[in-house]
Amino acid sequence: MNGISTAMIDFPSNGENAQRTPGYLARPASGGDAPALVVIQEWWGLVPHIKEVAERFARQGYLALAPDLYHGKTAGEPDEARKLLMELDRLRAVQEISAAADYLHSLTSGRVGVVGWCMGGSLVMATAASPARIDAAVAFYGVPRDLETLSQVHCPLLGLFGELDQSIPAASIQRLGEILEEAGVTHEIHVYPGAPHAFFNDSRPHIYKEDAAQDAWRRTLDWFGKYLA
Repeated sequence: MNGISTAMIDFPSNGENAQRTPGYLARPASGGDAPALVVIQEWWGLVPHIKEVAERFARQGYLALAPDLYHGKTAGEPDEARKLLMELDRLRAVQEISAAADYLHSLTSGRVGVVGWCMGGSLVMATAASPARIDAAVAFYGVPRDLETLSQVHCPLLGLFGELDQSIPAASIQRLGEILEEAGVTHEIHVYPGAPHAFFNDSRPHIYKEDAAQDAWRRTLDWFGKYLA
């Protein structure tokens, strides 16, 4: 697989209760002390698209772990995805993302970042505002339910949004930037003209926007290259 190895694994996610969380781990051929990424799913679950993105990161030299926050469930239609999202315990999800970062720290002495899309983008921001051991974050078209919690973000944060995203008002994106600026958080916010929500997802041709997706991928690699090097 072009010099990478992949496997479904289980990692510890609550030491006191011996709970474990499944995840998809993609390893780069370089091995060693590679930087690492927690790759957070959209509301569809741990579907092939997210696994493929984890593989893309591995080919760029990152140890990439995509935790399965739905624990085996996936959705193919919006109504199904909405139901899974509503059932998700967000506090537990952040705990599992933090545990995934801890697990990656056990595999490498490199720095660890987190990246996610849609629901995953929102969880990226919530995780960046938690005590999780992460060194950089990239959130695609997702914001936390309480924007004010962003004042607690403790690592460099890149936010990528689409101008035509009807689920995230422009005012929320503006306020997001203001809070990060006031808190002194290293950040960048980029809004792509003419891009809809989920513009990065090339498995859904009706919403995929190639030029925005390619530029967002470049910005993401540049961000992690700078802060996880």
